[in-house]
Amino acid sequence: MQVSDAPAPRAEPPVSTPDLADAVRRLGRTSVLVVGDVTLDRYVYGEVDRISLEAPVPVLSVQREIAVPGGAGNIVRNLGALGAAVAFVSVVGDDSAGSELTGLVGTQPGVEPWLLVEGSRATTVKTRFIAQGGHQGHQLLRADHEETSPINPRLADRLMRIGRDAMAATSVTVLADYHKGVLAGDIPTQLIAAARRLGRRIVVDLRGNDYARYAGADVLLTSRRDLARACTIPPDSDDGFVAAAESVRRLHDIGAIMITSAEAGTTLVHDGAPFHCPVEATDVLDLSGAGDTTSATVAACLAAGLDLPTATRLATIAAGIVLGRIGTAVVREHDLTAALLPHSGALQKITAGEAAAERTERWRRRALRIGLVHGCFDPLRAGHIHLLEQARAACDRLIVGVYDDAIVHRDKGPDRPFQPEAVRAARLASLGCVDLVVVLNDADTSSLITNLRPDLLAGTMNPAEADHVRGYGGQILLAERLPEPSGAND
Repeated sequence: MQVSDAPAPRAEPPVSTPDLADAVRRLGRTSVLVVGDVTLDRYVYGEVDRISLEAPVPVLSVQREIAVPGGAGNIVRNLGALGAAVAFVSVVGDDSAGSELTGLVGTQPGVEPWLLVEGSRATTVKTRFIAQGGHQGHQLLRADHEETSPINPRLADRLMRIGRDAMAATSVTVLADYHKGVLAGDIPTQLIAAARRLGRRIVVDLRGNDYARYAGADVLLTSRRDLARACTIPPDSDDGFVAAAESVRRLHDIGAIMITSAEAGTTLVHDGAPFHCPVEATDVLDLSGAGDTTSATVAACLAAGLDLPTATRLATIAAGIVLGRIGTAVVREHDLTAALLPHSGALQKITAGEAAAERTERWRRRALRIGLVHGCFDPLRAGHIHLLEQARAACDRLIVGVYDDAIVHRDKGPDRPFQPEAVRAARLASLGCVDLVVVLNDADTSSLITNLRPDLLAGTMNPAEADHVRGYGGQILLAERLPEPSGAND
């Protein structure tokens, strides 16, 4: 591919922080269709403290394993985390991995899954082995079991019918092509044609450089590496990459191209002047999943009616957040808001249970000791504050779980709570000794310790909680051992 002259990218777009914060709040009122290759991503975590006697390789003592939807499934996860309603069309095999994927996707709130089953197909599984410890941990090995052949023609016809119907019910469609067979042949061409007839916008997340198959798309995301491979003479400068993207855009009638790079950020090439948004990650801990987050954020922005410069800016910020986390993490509205308004006050400490688990995992990667206290705190008393200060002195980060109004009303009587959960959470968050506050309902309370796995559990607790924490080596700090025990966990 020959490239033509193009203007150099300018600095990031002149969008004010308040405008961006307002834009973030609009992302949760959108609907997006995702069609593409789904994978099952397994993460095996453990400690390495010796080298094998059989070969010069590290021995991973496995401590835990998790599985999440990957590929297009991770785009769906990110859209759901932003609050968007998502329709998801993909293909899995008739095997245990396919069943597990179907269950994982089906339990995500706000997602309408259409995971078609192909009997002769093997579900793609990627397993990453990660050594914990030190500042961040690191990936030792990735093992892939993958299927790349095109899906059965009859199944492709069914996928197209479902895709067209779902497209009509949503605002934006994401085509996620990881070259695992779902978007093989002329399926992209048919979907783009259907989108044009329906007046819907198409966002393409493409791994590879077969740009011609996505002619007519509204936005196409590609990496610097893939774009360079498509050029007769690979670009060696920012200007060169912009020129290459402009040539692809004009040749294939693509509305806009976003050039992504974990190190360099995102460059938008469209009808207006090109510009560049540098990545805003403070520490790059893991490259996996950042591209999926970018695609999801761009799609949600377009579905919310935001312009491409705003979408580019928010997507780059979201990617930077994910780059600072281990594994295929997701970005939520409060993550983006916190990144945009880092000095917005103590209320940024208040978060949901799943987000608290992710934050705890990042702290643990930095070898920080995690403490947990939970209770009603209705009202917040001197004994509570003393307990929290003592707990914080015994750990590096302290999480406080505060029971919601329903639990307090049930446990304390018809006249309680004295203060609503929002006030109780805000007062706890205002304390310097508290690092994170989680408002807990019954379901959260039962799984809190299992999900957070604190190194220290402080305050009053039932014997089962204490035994559970002691069972994995955690420490117990009882309220009655502290001064001012009265109301310590009221």
